[in-house]
Amino acid sequence: MPMIIEQIYTGCLSQGSYYIESRGEAALIDPLREVQPYLNKAAKGGAHFKYIFETHFHADFVSGHLTLSKETGAPIVFGPQAETEFQALIAEDGQEFSLGDLKIIVLHTPGHTLESTCYLLRDSFGKDIALFTGDTLFLGDVGRPDLAQNQDESAEDLAGILYDSLRTKIMPLDDDVLIYPAHGAGSACGKNMTKGTVDLLGNQKLTNYALRSDMSREEFVKEVTDGLLPPPVYFPLNVQLNKSGYEDVNEVLDRGNRALNPNDFEAFSNQIGALILDVRHQSDFAKGHIPQSIFIGLDGSFAPWVGALISDLKQPILLVCPEGREEEAITRLSRVGFDHTMGYLDGSFSAWKSAGKEYDTVNGLSAKDVARKRVLESLPVFDVRKKSEYVSEHVKDAYNTPLDYINDYLNVFPSEKSFYLHCAGGYRSMMAASLLKKRGIHNMIDVRGGLAALKTTEIPLTESICPSKLK
Repeated sequence: MPMIIEQIYTGCLSQGSYYIESRGEAALIDPLREVQPYLNKAAKGGAHFKYIFETHFHADFVSGHLTLSKETGAPIVFGPQAETEFQALIAEDGQEFSLGDLKIIVLHTPGHTLESTCYLLRDSFGKDIALFTGDTLFLGDVGRPDLAQNQDESAEDLAGILYDSLRTKIMPLDDDVLIYPAHGAGSACGKNMTKGTVDLLGNQKLTNYALRSDMSREEFVKEVTDGLLPPPVYFPLNVQLNKSGYEDVNEVLDRGNRALNPNDFEAFSNQIGALILDVRHQSDFAKGHIPQSIFIGLDGSFAPWVGALISDLKQPILLVCPEGREEEAITRLSRVGFDHTMGYLDGSFSAWKSAGKEYDTVNGLSAKDVARKRVLESLPVFDVRKKSEYVSEHVKDAYNTPLDYINDYLNVFPSEKSFYLHCAGGYRSMMAASLLKKRGIHNMIDVRGGLAALKTTEIPLTESICPSKLK
């Protein structure tokens, strides 16, 4: 009978879960919090879950291991040195698990965290087929070594341990072993992941800097730790949820899936001190939004930005959504531990406006209009992209105030004089505008289309620097 290996990739989180099936037995590696799709998949194939494997305590999302185990009775398996507050099987290095005709072998690969573990899939003929690497090895990169919680080891210590793990456990494997990482490009769990979500180990040996055979331990430690930005504030909070447990996602959905008319929405928001989160498109938010609401659009890296910009997982949240996407928003919030969605605006923003409620807007101009006006007006430009993007290319004389750390730059924005605000395409600058307006700064002019649009005008830019020069 054929085996099934299916990568279930979630673009918003740049995260891969893995479904494996053989002879009616199934396993799931690094499940997301909503588990019904996995249950449906197993039922469709007439399979039952035998194991739930976790590569480590995830920091960037809340895993679905507890709910999936509750629904299926399958044990949760972690690698050596994992300590949980719920029942789990803590495997030994080298331990084998049978799954139909297959074997899954535990390879303890500490370094990203001390419990980090890879799972090697071996077929019935004894051939190694695939390695599920978690955050130990990515395509083009390795996991950052500064996320371990309550450990005495420094990032440099863990980087050294990771060097040993890669060279003793992974690099000796055959070149034709498939590498299935937990994350792809866009994840904050690494620095420079390449595009793609699966590759051959042999190709990674040729292209991944961390697997260079001539690289010394000292060189590796320096390379892996150099330029690490502080992790998002929600990372340690998610780690704790994954170690200690969390509320059933169905209860979170039931609580949040509550339609409120404009009057009830306004009253309830004031009563519970809710954060109003507007997840519509940025152009809709600019045309009109509830005063003091924050914009983080669903059609972007929604969950990671929520985690980066909202520091309190227990903050009550009320949603303004595109109609029909309310449950999607609640689900995606729960993936990063924001479980206190208390309802949504019935009829979306149009209902608020029709009810005669006060609303706000964001002033904006096209890039062409900015180019024309800038000849006559000497207004400062603020670029909210990442530092690396800014260094690569930016508007001449623009200030870099990265969105991730915008609270650190509040005192540099003009309090009375107007200023231009832009990002790469308009998504992040609208988030920045909403955060600034919430803090009493209203005199921004959002550049529609961001730098991509500005590059089509005569506005002077710095010379583009290629990535190799940035290093």
